[in-house]
Amino acid sequence: RGQTQDEVRPFRVTSTESARELARASTAAAMSFWDIPGMKAGVVTGDVAWSLYKHAKENGYAIPAFNCTSTSTCNAVMEAGKKLNRPVTIQFSEGGSAFFAGKSLPNDKGKLQTSILGAVAGAHYVRMVAPAYGIPVIVHSDHCAKKLLPWFDGMIEADEAYFKAHGEPLFTSHMLDLSEEPDAENIEICQKYLTRMKPLNLILEMEIGITGGVEDGVDNSGVSKEKLYSTPEDVFAVYEGLSPISEKFMIAAAFGNVHGVYKP
Repeated sequence: RGQTQDEVRPFRVTSTESARELARASTAAAMSFWDIPGMKAGVVTGDVAWSLYKHAKENGYAIPAFNCTSTSTCNAVMEAGKKLNRPVTIQFSEGGSAFFAGKSLPNDKGKLQTSILGAVAGAHYVRMVAPAYGIPVIVHSDHCAKKLLPWFDGMIEADEAYFKAHGEPLFTSHMLDLSEEPDAENIEICQKYLTRMKPLNLILEMEIGITGGVEDGVDNSGVSKEKLYSTPEDVFAVYEGLSPISEKFMIAAAFGNVHGVYKP
């Protein structure tokens, strides 16, 4: 207020130029992921994938993750990554995996054989075509609740078979979402699986805390607001439980996150 247009304009230009300079610097930093030792076009796993996550954190950029349910959606994600020359994550949910293989196939409770088939087929498909898109791709499996552990077990078995043949896992990483369970049980089950995953150089994502709204059939729309926020003690308990096993784990903490359709 009280400034003339001429007095204001230089400030605006300078601010715009500064923003552009920051954007250029951020883009340059993000592009330097190609300098990571072992980085390649195609699916990346193990130390290379872990270094990519560290590089993203250090340079302030995100690696987006997209749930895919078909070869077409996988292709769309990789095409976008190619246009931007950026790494992407293709992930498969339990239901999306069943859809990938075909909803007409039996997917028995306690077996989830079609979900296993779809996730494994999707991972193999991405491995076949990702190098042609010229970008690094992370292949991940999304939320796995306790009732879906047979699906998780089937994917780990596929990782073990692929590792035996190729020296690396089929997937880059997997997510265990045991946030419905007591924290102690959540961490205990994660310890069990991370111990199995470590020799394969797999990355584990785990979830602690509650996500509001409706997610994967779990309705938390009525929970108190206090439960939507993980505490520092919650997160540190996970660190204490998992870090002695492997450094390759990520914590999906709750920060008031809400999924689905809900009232603002």
